Amino acid sequence: MIDHTLVKRFRQEVGDRLAHQRRLDQASGVPPMSGEDERQFARALISQVLEEHARSEIGLGRTPPTIEEEEALAAGIHAALFGVGRLQPLLDDAEVENIDINGCDRVFVSYADGQEIMHDPVAESDDELVELIQILAAYSGLSSRPFDTANPQLDLRLPDGSRLSAVMDVTVRPAVSIRRSRLGKVFLSDLAGNGTISGEIGRFLTAAVAARKNIMIAGSTNAGKTTLLRALANEIPPTERLITVERALELGLDQFPELHPNVVAFEQRLPNAEGQGEISMAELVRRSLRMNPSRVIVGEVLGDEIVTMLNAMTQGNDGSLSTIHANSSMEVFNRIATYALQAGERLPIDATHMLIAGAIDFVVFIEKRNDYHVGGTLRRYVSSIREVNGCDGRVLSSEVFVPGPDGAGVPHAPVSCLEELLAHGYNPGGW
Repeated sequence: MIDHTLVKRFRQEVGDRLAHQRRLDQASGVPPMSGEDERQFARALISQVLEEHARSEIGLGRTPPTIEEEEALAAGIHAALFGVGRLQPLLDDAEVENIDINGCDRVFVSYADGQEIMHDPVAESDDELVELIQILAAYSGLSSRPFDTANPQLDLRLPDGSRLSAVMDVTVRPAVSIRRSRLGKVFLSDLAGNGTISGEIGRFLTAAVAARKNIMIAGSTNAGKTTLLRALANEIPPTERLITVERALELGLDQFPELHPNVVAFEQRLPNAEGQGEISMAELVRRSLRMNPSRVIVGEVLGDEIVTMLNAMTQGNDGSLSTIHANSSMEVFNRIATYALQAGERLPIDATHMLIAGAIDFVVFIEKRNDYHVGGTLRRYVSSIREVNGCDGRVLSSEVFVPGPDGAGVPHAPVSCLEELLAHGYNPGGW
């Protein structure tokens, strides 16, 4: 067990000494430390503080911490400074999928096998929980993000790639949800291996990406849309220049230069306290088109950026990828039309459907199901793939893969662009 009171006290001491060194460097004209240099310096400060604490305990006639206790304290202090405090052990657990916090002492952890277990508190108080989130907001992402009464909502990407969403003052107690990124470098072959896609669908999607088809991935919350998007992106040749646009950095394609050496990751910027400086998703999508992209990847469509993105898809940026929340592959078209109505262009539904028909080639629907009859196993699988065929007042489409007996997608209808897919290695085994 770690004495969290000591961790909090020592984190403050180390943080103060670190800040003092930063001020000294700035006054002396010394270049600021890199992130890694700062972490190394912090480790030295932590050792210094713990050594002082041990001497103090001996001077007071008390037993100093053991080597094991010092190591645990050092890890806790470092996690509090650069990690996520008491949440760190949960993020270090490869089996943890989601962490839901309804106040500092109401912590629910979901595991990969479908279990949900109540966990120990992650802070001493709700105020300390808010302070932890504020520290993370200051150091995660491309710019500091406020989290306070004036800005009660927060979305960000943690250092390990997990997605954090937090709210305060609109709930009785601060609430936090963390969705783990368990599969960072993931390929379609991995998803075929764990049953998310069949071998047939894997071959189909590989060819569709190679043929530069525009693909929209749809599904419910936590269905695995982002993981599937990463796997599709990893089928793109390393010679292509990718630009990703996200509300909070999550895809992390730039973290694997051996797969994608030429990546620019855009992150939406929120307005400052004076309401200035905002850069919206729509603006970033528009900007991405001027950055010589081979493909534009929009992490998640949630609003008015949809019109800009669809326009981009119809202007020669073939092979674009994106995700959207929807309950079926067919519902995607209505969801896009709803977002388009909210955009500044205020496109009518029939115009939106024409835009969809000219922009999107395939909609891939992924879903999750907890199969209680087989021991509560949580399954994620692609159940439907729909091809967009045109527009006649509404989007015309055909479901080329439909749910089979176990829910997973099986071939159903021929693809109109089959010759293109054949040219890129697709070998349909079911037709």
